[in-house]
Amino acid sequence: MLDTITCPSGLTGRIRGMKVSEERVLADKRLARDGGQVDALLSACWTETLDPGPYTFDPSQPVPWGKVLQGDRFYALLQIRALTYGPKYAFAVPCQNRACGARIDWELDLRELPVKTLSDESHAAFVNGNRFETVLPAAGTRVGFRLLVGDDERRIQALRRGAADRPLSALLAFRLTDVAGIEPRDHRRFVEHLSMRDADFLSREFDRVDCGVETNIEIECPECGSRQEVELPFDASFFVPGRKRSNRPPDSSSRL
Repeated sequence: MLDTITCPSGLTGRIRGMKVSEERVLADKRLARDGGQVDALLSACWTETLDPGPYTFDPSQPVPWGKVLQGDRFYALLQIRALTYGPKYAFAVPCQNRACGARIDWELDLRELPVKTLSDESHAAFVNGNRFETVLPAAGTRVGFRLLVGDDERRIQALRRGAADRPLSALLAFRLTDVAGIEPRDHRRFVEHLSMRDADFLSREFDRVDCGVETNIEIECPECGSRQEVELPFDASFFVPGRKRSNRPPDSSSRL
C-alpha cells in the first residue's frame, strides 16, 4: 500500500510501509555507527517524488536525502512508521515527579502531532543559499546561520562525542555561517563567550525559521496526577514491532 505525503517544506511524494527486508537496515551496525540508517530507510520506502518543493534535484531521480531538511526527513519517517504499523504509538516513561516515579503508559496518534511548515521567509532564504541573519540582542553582533540537512546529522553525532562537556556551544557554532568581524575558525570561541541571553535568543531564532514535527508532548501521571512534558521516544526500536520501547530521550540530531 502506498500513501502520498507532503513534508513541511512542500516536498511531496509517495511512500510505502516497511518490508521485512528493511530489517537488515535496522540491524546493520555499520549504518548505525555512521548514521546511515535514516537515509537507508527513507531511500527504501520513498517510492516516487511528485513535487520537489524547495529542492533542485530531478524528481525522476532518487532523492538525495543528505540534502533534505531535517524537518522533512523526520516527518517522512513518522509517516512511514504510521503506514507500516498504523498511526497509534504506545510507549512508557517514568513519572518525572521524584516523589512518585510511577510508570506512565501513554498512547498517541502520530498523525496528530503538530507540524510546522516552512514559512515563505524561510523558503526564500533556503533556496537562496540557506543563509539566515539576525542580530544578537546583548552583544549587538550580526550573525548568519543555516537550517540543518541530512548530511549534518552525521557530523553532529561526531561533534557531540568530541564536545561532550560543552554541547551547547558546539551545536550553536555548528549552525553559524558567519559572524561579523570574526573569522570562521574562531566561531566556537565567540559562542563560548556569549551571554546565556544571547545563546537562548539564537536557539529560539533557529526554531523560529525551521520546520518539522513538534515532538514535545504533555502527558499526565495516573498515580500522582502531575502533568509533564516529555519528548516522544524515538530510536531504532520505534520501527521494530513487539520490541520493548526505549525510555531514553531521543537524540534530536540523528533521531535513530
